[in-house]
Amino acid sequence: MNVVINNHRLVALWRLFFCVLPIFAGCAALEKREAVVTTLIIRPTEDAASTEATNFSLIGRVLVKTDRQGFSGGVHWQHSDISDEILLFSPLGQTVAQINRDLEGVRLITSEQKAYHAASVEDLTEEVLGWRLPLAGLQFWILGTHSPLTFSEIDLDKNGRTVAIRQDGWQIVFLDYFSQQTTKDRYFPRVMELSRIDLKFRLVIDNWKVED
Repeated sequence: MNVVINNHRLVALWRLFFCVLPIFAGCAALEKREAVVTTLIIRPTEDAASTEATNFSLIGRVLVKTDRQGFSGGVHWQHSDISDEILLFSPLGQTVAQINRDLEGVRLITSEQKAYHAASVEDLTEEVLGWRLPLAGLQFWILGTHSPLTFSEIDLDKNGRTVAIRQDGWQIVFLDYFSQQTTKDRYFPRVMELSRIDLKFRLVIDNWKVED
């Protein structure tokens, strides 16, 4: 089953958003999250590595802040269990970087058409872009769930939606969800924030396409 969620108004105005409203400022409505009613502590099991992946694609915006530099722009991410393609765009729509992961490894191509290779997205983005993209966990966190591979703590609201995840040294806070849901009562995040030590991300998702 394919689930497609769109926010056409945000898609049309995403460039204006970058010009007039800092993504980290947010708004009061996004900061008003449901109170935590349950905290789950989850340990990996022996069959965690065989957990079936969720295929998805999304279009959104991202802002990255570190102590020394940052990035803001658009993102287009297509994910499957064996591959990823992530395109990062400037606020004006130019491609800043293309990241590809497959069975052969990871490649990153810059706007100057320079190609870099590595074994992991995390190491490659830190080397080339100056900040670490936590793809191993993010492929699960982006869906409002935890990675099954490592220890995690999950805060849930009264509706069973994830409010926050603490895993692998990261804190992931979910600020807003799309109101549309699947027949499995699954909600998809719209705004989320990731942070650890000197690195902070905010993701605003405008368009989801998820295969269940």
